[in-house]
Amino acid sequence: MVSRSYSNLVELASGEASSFGLMNRRIPRIMTVAGLISESDVIVDDDQVESVSSDISSSSVHRDRIIIVANQLPIKAHKNQDGDRSFWSFDWDENSLLQLKDGMGDDDIEIIYVGCLKEDVHPNEQDEVSMILLENYKCVPTFLPPEMFTKYYHGFCKQQLWPLFHYMLPLSPELGGRFNRSLWQAYVSVNKIFADRIMEVINPEDDYVWIHDYHLMVLPTFLRKRFNRVKLGFFLHSPFPSSEIYKTLPIREELLRALLNSDLIGFHTFDYARHFLSCCSRMLGLTYESKRGYIGIEYYGRTVSIKILPVGIHMGQIQSVLRLQETEDKVCELIRQFSDQGRTMLLGVDDMDIFKGITLKLLAMEQLLIQHPEYRGKVVLVQIANPARGRGKDVQEMQDETKATVKRINETFRKPGYDPVILIDEPMKFYERVAYYVVAECCLVTAVRDGMNLIPYEYIVGRQGNETLDKVLKIGSSPKKKSMLVVSEFIGCSPSLSGAIRVNPWHIDAVADAMDSALGMADSEKQLRHEKHYRYVSTHDVGYWARSFLQDLERACSDHVQRRWWGIGFGLSFKVVALDPNFRKLSMDHIVSAYKRTANRAILLDYDGTLMPQVSIDKSPTDKTIEILNSLCRDKNNMVFLVSARSRKILSEWFSPCENIGIAAEHGYFLRMKRDDEWETCVPATDCSWKQIAEPVMKLYTETTDGSTIEDKETALVWWYEDADPDFGSCQAKELLDHLESVLANEPVTVKSGQNYVEVKPQGVSKGIVAKRLLSSMEEKGMSPDFVLCIGDDRSDEDMFEVITSSMNGPIAPKAEVFACTVCRKPSKAKYYLDDTAEIVRLIQGLACVSDQKVLC
Repeated sequence: MVSRSYSNLVELASGEASSFGLMNRRIPRIMTVAGLISESDVIVDDDQVESVSSDISSSSVHRDRIIIVANQLPIKAHKNQDGDRSFWSFDWDENSLLQLKDGMGDDDIEIIYVGCLKEDVHPNEQDEVSMILLENYKCVPTFLPPEMFTKYYHGFCKQQLWPLFHYMLPLSPELGGRFNRSLWQAYVSVNKIFADRIMEVINPEDDYVWIHDYHLMVLPTFLRKRFNRVKLGFFLHSPFPSSEIYKTLPIREELLRALLNSDLIGFHTFDYARHFLSCCSRMLGLTYESKRGYIGIEYYGRTVSIKILPVGIHMGQIQSVLRLQETEDKVCELIRQFSDQGRTMLLGVDDMDIFKGITLKLLAMEQLLIQHPEYRGKVVLVQIANPARGRGKDVQEMQDETKATVKRINETFRKPGYDPVILIDEPMKFYERVAYYVVAECCLVTAVRDGMNLIPYEYIVGRQGNETLDKVLKIGSSPKKKSMLVVSEFIGCSPSLSGAIRVNPWHIDAVADAMDSALGMADSEKQLRHEKHYRYVSTHDVGYWARSFLQDLERACSDHVQRRWWGIGFGLSFKVVALDPNFRKLSMDHIVSAYKRTANRAILLDYDGTLMPQVSIDKSPTDKTIEILNSLCRDKNNMVFLVSARSRKILSEWFSPCENIGIAAEHGYFLRMKRDDEWETCVPATDCSWKQIAEPVMKLYTETTDGSTIEDKETALVWWYEDADPDFGSCQAKELLDHLESVLANEPVTVKSGQNYVEVKPQGVSKGIVAKRLLSSMEEKGMSPDFVLCIGDDRSDEDMFEVITSSMNGPIAPKAEVFACTVCRKPSKAKYYLDDTAEIVRLIQGLACVSDQKVLC
């Protein structure tokens, strides 16, 4: 497949490209100079807010190429010396999850990798290395200056993000590291450099971009800014902390908004996804819904999908390693070292870092030997400690503590030719590690916090083995394999391993008891647990994970071509608004022009959230609002109606200065055409005896939900929770809705939920009835409206929008000017929108000025 890329990257980066030429080359010459952007660039980026891609129509919607972006390429680089000449050689990294091509099993899909190399490449060699990697491996290396990489990776990623995401609060400089603005700038700069690299190979109309892990959390914003309709997925491989932990991060909102510029966000477990959704709710005021099994967050007209699926392992890779002669030889060596000596091996494989719980595991081993003297000389814990990925004082302290603990245990329980703990802290080849899996009777993973941890999966496949290894292990024909796992409750793979013994790693005695249970468990039980685990691991491999994620990404992006996109905001506050092609902002010039040339006008206005901001504590109308409404009402060509959910008593008091305004109270149950008219009911009078059933239920939820209140109207009851904890209030509202629907099933009422409320009201009452009544009344008077303006902000106003839209061939005059307008850009039956209440007030004021000028004339 011929790679496609844009030609003029300088124009593209500035958002001023006037044309886009497709190139036949695999990649243009790669830029190798990277610079640190300044603090001001973090706030206001130099890219144009409006992306040029908004007007590009996609020529192909099939998935044919995926750009996988991660901090590190799945490549191992080697610098070789041949006499006076040095040259680079490369191999695939068998330990990387991102080798997805084999797992995808689809030759029609081209995969391009973008990321850094582990090795430093001299600037003079970077172009050559780039071309080799692209041609032979389809990899695009991102070269970073050493100082910038140190600040970005070892600084912000490993000292600030990584500890916080693993629940470590920066209570002191030694714990997690305090927020450092220069490290944050380096992080943003590197993400921007990654965006530049992607720009060199992407065809934004067709390609899918899949970003991996916390190293690149602001990259979605840079890509979305360049191409509003880019098809973008993000998967977080680490935990996501609870909102109480996450909100301590000074740049918390920037990261959340950057992630929300993705189309699909993936997490290993429901807990991590739940924490992310809670942060979006508490810090950004966003809500989420589950529709047909898919969780989505509504964000400026876009639905950002949430994916929950733990990653798997490369089954084929481990099985191929199991077939190696080197693996067989190592297994034989381990059998001679342990099994032939009458010793049982317990295995731990962890990175040397503070969250893997290595010391806690060692203490549990010590406790096991204290409580069960019979295991002394017979049970050995082999702890493989992979080199630490981060740096710092905490890592060194961890290494020192681990070695000291191993030394103490061995000195206490050592016998001739027997050490209870064997610590291997040297780099180990993958086949050697697999050999340990094959021989170990039990694998212990006791991390105190870990994103996923695939060691248990690898162990299960290693224990499944093959025929050759069965002979080495002296297992008979048609053997039933067995394995045992002791895993921490705080790792991502724990929920999917239901046959494992789950433990709290902090509870040393409980871990020791779990080790004893694993050693003493009957073989038949071990076999059943192994079969269950192997069935899951073999069917949920890395290929399954990747295919599932990309299928959901394709679904999440399916409507990109059909929507209109706008970019708004600066720097990391940038976001896009995606709307229906027919949904647009209401133009002041347009509506004023229509207002001037029409004679019979119907104006329907919601109050809370429309004329009055929801955040206002004093909800009564201002003198300015009263003045504007009176100006509209003085125009004899206007019929102005205020349609509100509030009670008629409050509305009568608030709008007593407005003589000619019509008011509909309690969603239209009560109605009057002018101030001095009697109140009418839009539906037959109803019996409110149902309140005796509903009110005690609401009181129960009010007592148990701090910050909630009950509003008792004449014909309705409303339970408000706007001052309650957003997560708990939303949860209680759902329960209350179900509870009320159950107890009021035989009553003539409707139970509905809205923005921070649950309401019970008589059946048949809606704001749509008011709209019908007003339009019919005007038609009966021979004043079929030729201008209709209806503005509202929530679900209850959608009934009005629906009525006036469907009345185009009814009470509304032919070729009438009809303006159904909602507040904010969001899915709606309205055709127009305005951004906020301030814009609505300015619009109404503009119309009032036109009427005032007419009266003066």
